[in-house]
Amino acid sequence: MAQLVKERIRKQYGKLTASQKIICKIAIEKPSLLAIHTAKKIAEFTNTSEATVIRFCYALGYSGYTELQEEIKKSLLIGDQRKGPIQKYRDTGVTLDQSNYAHQVMESDIAYLQQGLQQIDYTLLQEVVKSIVQANRIVVVGFRWCHIPAKWLFSALNAIKGNTHLYTGAVDNADYFLTERDQEWLVIAISFPRHPSETVAMVHSAKELGAKILAITEGEFSPISQIADHLLKITTPQPVATSGMPTLFSMLNVLIKGVMLHDAENVQKRLQHYDEISSKLYSFVGEDEEDFSIF
Repeated sequence: MAQLVKERIRKQYGKLTASQKIICKIAIEKPSLLAIHTAKKIAEFTNTSEATVIRFCYALGYSGYTELQEEIKKSLLIGDQRKGPIQKYRDTGVTLDQSNYAHQVMESDIAYLQQGLQQIDYTLLQEVVKSIVQANRIVVVGFRWCHIPAKWLFSALNAIKGNTHLYTGAVDNADYFLTERDQEWLVIAISFPRHPSETVAMVHSAKELGAKILAITEGEFSPISQIADHLLKITTPQPVATSGMPTLFSMLNVLIKGVMLHDAENVQKRLQHYDEISSKLYSFVGEDEEDFSIF
């Protein structure tokens, strides 16, 4: 239920007024306030008007405030009242110390992975995997520290599917977008705060050229999520660059395994061909022939 509200906000966010965007923040970050308070009270909290709150509901496609409120109430009853692994970990008040920091770091990683496991929307995941399998061409983009996971995803997809490009910015020749516009293109953009302008610009340009967009980012307010066809929201510890990689890579691994399961026959042929080519091009030491499989 809550996921539906967030998805509506994501798709309509760019069309909302400045006042309505203030209400969005409460709907995303503190939905319990909408569940227990009237539209008039929400207007007071946000320094807007009751009419603005009602128009916000209309803009999201609801018949009024009551319908939005009821949907949020149901979502809170279903799951939001339970403390997730992250909150339980935070409640311990743990701070890193030299004597057992390894245990604390791994415990934090496990908490975020467990939280991610609880929040998986399998319907959305199926749609995302299907879009990857069906795409004729794929472009993966990620700048600065996001280039690391982007390059790994590009390498893995190229191995199991092929026809995958890694966009590297100004030094890249992106003419393939123009010369092969009849193909079904999918752009997978990885971006987290602070969002590089290069990523945002590339996503907007690709969308204008007719490509489908999969945004892997922190949430509905991310600048690349607004125009994305699909949003994979990933909650990671901060700062993401130094602490969030395990959570991010886990979700990327989920995507790869999903493609391998849903397109098993083609993936198997692709991997067999990949191993045959690799054995001719590269030298391997201490490996038996049957161990060449990369997945």
